[in-house]
Amino acid sequence: MQPPSSGVAAHRDCAIIGTMTEYSSLANQRTAVPQPPLADLQRRVLTWLREEAGFAQLFTVNKAGYPVGRTMAAPIDDQFTIWTVQRKAHKRIGQWRRNPRTEVVWVGAPASDSRNDHPHVYDLNLLVPRVVFIRGDAEFLDDDSLVEVFERQTSLHRSRGWIKAPLRSRENICAELVGVKIRPRQVRVEGFGEGAASFTWKPEPTP
Repeated sequence: MQPPSSGVAAHRDCAIIGTMTEYSSLANQRTAVPQPPLADLQRRVLTWLREEAGFAQLFTVNKAGYPVGRTMAAPIDDQFTIWTVQRKAHKRIGQWRRNPRTEVVWVGAPASDSRNDHPHVYDLNLLVPRVVFIRGDAEFLDDDSLVEVFERQTSLHRSRGWIKAPLRSRENICAELVGVKIRPRQVRVEGFGEGAASFTWKPEPTP
């Protein structure tokens, strides 16, 4: 179990590990849409997530079975696993303990070459935004992994001059924070191909 590495360049140059059981494309177009090599598509998506997308919207399931969303930081590694650290007081901690199923979404501006030529239902006169949806299962981290993930991400942020968040000792991290890894079951991306094409893949389960 490895948290994400600490540099954007390292992320970009690192080979994406693992095979996929499925890779499909869907297009809102009248003509066939090229299907890019999966590794190239993944690298473009990861670069966008780390350099442009910013905050994610994360959805858990409440006692009544409804999805509950909130905005938060969601660092991601090269296998599209998400490593979150948050305060123990949040309601999502209890929701994860009852039901680990989770959806994480990033939405951003359309790509410079985006187009939306042939809408099937409504013409909104808008370009297709870039969106990444990761559906997965939440797993709680032990104290050692929590501290390692927190310190790696904190070091990366502080190296960029982002120093408003407090420094924490190991004791404080373990007392006040909780780490949750979201193992991806399905990744869907929109706005990274031609027109309204979308691409979906399912990572192989890890042993």
